Amino acid sequence: MSAQPNVLLLVPPGWGGLWQTPLSIGGLKVFAHGVDAFDPATIDYAVGFRPPPGLLASLPRLKAVFSLGAGVDGFLLDPQFPKHIPLIRFVDVTLSREMAQYAAMHVLMQHRTVNFFEAAQRDGKWRQRMLPRATEETRVGILGLGEIGTVCAERIRDHGFSVSGWSRTRKHVDGVKSYAGAGELDAFLAQCDFLVCVLPLTPDTRHILNAAAFAKLPKGAYVINIARGGHLNEPDLIAAIDSGHLSGATLDVFETEPLPEGNPIWSHPKIIATPHIAAITHPSAATRSIIDGIAALERGHAPKNVVDMTRGY
Repeated sequence: MSAQPNVLLLVPPGWGGLWQTPLSIGGLKVFAHGVDAFDPATIDYAVGFRPPPGLLASLPRLKAVFSLGAGVDGFLLDPQFPKHIPLIRFVDVTLSREMAQYAAMHVLMQHRTVNFFEAAQRDGKWRQRMLPRATEETRVGILGLGEIGTVCAERIRDHGFSVSGWSRTRKHVDGVKSYAGAGELDAFLAQCDFLVCVLPLTPDTRHILNAAAFAKLPKGAYVINIARGGHLNEPDLIAAIDSGHLSGATLDVFETEPLPEGNPIWSHPKIIATPHIAAITHPSAATRSIIDGIAALERGHAPKNVVDMTRGY
């Protein structure tokens, strides 16, 4: 890089040190939004999760925006987002592996009826039971077969489950049946004993997990959402569980985060809620990706993993 680029870091104030120091060591001059004074006219790059609306449009010298997470909906929700500027997704094998690990763990927990044995232990009772169905007859559907969804499908497949995936276009993953397009969504849902959502959040996928979708799942199906809270209509989920149609859900993401006090999800006996921790971006991996990406841009090379604005991911 011929000159030291200026980077605006857009993360919660308490997290700034995790990113600011390694980015600075990598040859970038970093300003933490909300902490450091900076001249908007001098900012070359922005890095973060969910910027305040209108902020990025106020940076006239901005060359590219780097997301610190796998999703980019936090940027595209801003109606003033400068869509002529490359928005670059964070793609990392560790992030994908940890998301897949979380998904597989919760499929296995429900399949092996861990809650039944936890209750037996609390009661001091020796209770044995058969698996609800054979592993190879248990059908796990991955809603979204992108980078993360593919790894989820492969990991769950390797535990012996029957795995399928749905995506906008046909995908080819060994041992995974592919459903594609709106015309095949109902058929996909109809054969999911477990439904794992890892879709990107776009206008087309907002509230895709709703009453109509749940009605198409087999009775007793279990829902796992590790994508975005905006995919889920929370009242519809609770109604489907309380009616007995769904057996339960694991949720790592929510429409409002942190999940507000008093939300019925907190106390629902058939919902497991975790605080958006299925996978957390590791600073060392993300900063290396950003430093390399900025160096490539400064040399005039096209960046990798640029979001297609027509698709939203």
